[in-house]
Amino acid sequence: MPDEPHTASSSAIQEKHRVLNQPPPRVDVNEYTLNIPLRDYLRSVGEADGDGTLEVSGAVVGSAQFQDDARLAHKNPPILRTHSKYGHRIDEVEYHPAYHRIIGAAVAAGAHTSAWEAPGRGANALRAAQFMLFAQVEPGHACPISMSHAAVESLRLAPDLAKEWLPRLYSRQYSPELAAGKPGALFGMAMTEKQGGSDVRANTTRAEASGAHHLLTGHKWFCSAPMSDAFLVLAQEDAGLGCFLIPRVLPDGMRNTFLLQRLKDKAGNRSNASAEVEFAETVGWRIGEPGRGVPSIMGMVGQTRLDCILGTAAGMRQSVAEAVWHTRHRQAFGARLVDQPAMTNVLADLALESEAATVVSMRLSRAFDIDAGPSEKSFRRLAAAVTKYWVCKRGPNHAYEAMECLGGNGYIEDFPLAMRYREQPVMAIWEGTGNVIALDVLRAMGTEPESVDAFFAELRLASGAVQVFDDFVAELREEVAVVEKAPQEFAGQARNLVERMALALQASLLIRFAPAAVSDAFVVSRLGTGRSFNYGGLPSSSDLAGILERA
Repeated sequence: MPDEPHTASSSAIQEKHRVLNQPPPRVDVNEYTLNIPLRDYLRSVGEADGDGTLEVSGAVVGSAQFQDDARLAHKNPPILRTHSKYGHRIDEVEYHPAYHRIIGAAVAAGAHTSAWEAPGRGANALRAAQFMLFAQVEPGHACPISMSHAAVESLRLAPDLAKEWLPRLYSRQYSPELAAGKPGALFGMAMTEKQGGSDVRANTTRAEASGAHHLLTGHKWFCSAPMSDAFLVLAQEDAGLGCFLIPRVLPDGMRNTFLLQRLKDKAGNRSNASAEVEFAETVGWRIGEPGRGVPSIMGMVGQTRLDCILGTAAGMRQSVAEAVWHTRHRQAFGARLVDQPAMTNVLADLALESEAATVVSMRLSRAFDIDAGPSEKSFRRLAAAVTKYWVCKRGPNHAYEAMECLGGNGYIEDFPLAMRYREQPVMAIWEGTGNVIALDVLRAMGTEPESVDAFFAELRLASGAVQVFDDFVAELREEVAVVEKAPQEFAGQARNLVERMALALQASLLIRFAPAAVSDAFVVSRLGTGRSFNYGGLPSSSDLAGILERA
């Protein structure tokens, strides 16, 4: 008989393919208890105490099951079903079951409307922390969660509609079906049209009165989360641009006319559907006064701007957590990556950016609580726009730098940072691009000067502790004083001004509430004369180990 062919033993094969020097899976961790900055600032800045409930959510979103659901939701994006197999028009979007499990868990935790359901001191910070934990791992579902929270303020302008819809918005029950009488509901919005974009006053959708309601006809270029139970939209009526509530299902159980034309093929936010929708005598009910649609919906816009900040901060936290985990478990050139000086600096800088975004998120959330007085409302009017511009602008590059910390692994879809890199830009674009937000800051300076006074009153709370900060704020105040006299003349320089305002606000909060290792490094690297926004440029005086201890 011929000789048996030589084969390697199974143990030799296993040894050959044994993977070395790769980190273990980062699963079954508690994303809340590990997030020291969030825990600290929730209490000190947000004035909330929610450790018990947040620890539960932290374990949920850190579980292997939730992380796998996040992966599945992005690998299997929504599918548009315009017709049933029998030819009936249904205009539905089909999601992977993982998406429904994720959004159901977020609703059960109160990440949508808990601050409205149980208002009080710290309620918005507690709700923000819930929102951030879920958005940290799966950001797509955060869109309808955010809009449902934001819709409450606008709905309150229509007491009869509020009586019908608010109990359903406050519900912790989630059901994906479009049906009348559901105990829980989620909201979406549709403002922009293809000829107008951010210029919503250019909308051409018409609303004609028909008894107690209106009939809307038109085309919306972006309709977020089209399987939501109801939407706030803008449409022209005789008195001007009005705001209207459009339900997907009418009170008699019939489907409202809601013609989904196509789903947007987005760069990121893949698990969440965004659609073009056509209205054809679609039934709607007015919110607010006739022709006062923009003021009526601005409450919703303001709340979603805050959630853009929260969502970006949540993404920064994911980026830092993944980058630090990888570098603590991987060796290179004879030492752990995290201990290599160049990498240590990059990681500390990323952690610093994340912590600054977290502290300002908690401060702004606190400003939205029910006990906010006139000064606090003035502060949030300006500070929310200033922060939305800067934090969201920092998001994409922060995600990229964290992705680079993982090397080739970071660029692979098996790891979450490729998804995060695609996700962060939507926060900078949604509810106002950079130019729109910067110009809005100038508008506030011209029409609401009390917002400037409230903003600088907040900065003064940190004065006297760090000379670099005091000098920076003094120079900034002089600059703003000039702009206040004629804001419209400074449109070309608006971005630079808003950047400096945002950095001053973050620095002031860190000086007051963060450990010295964090505040000192932030002030010198962001406000000092040698400042640089390319990550990894922290000066040698920085306590990098102290910063990373909190990461």
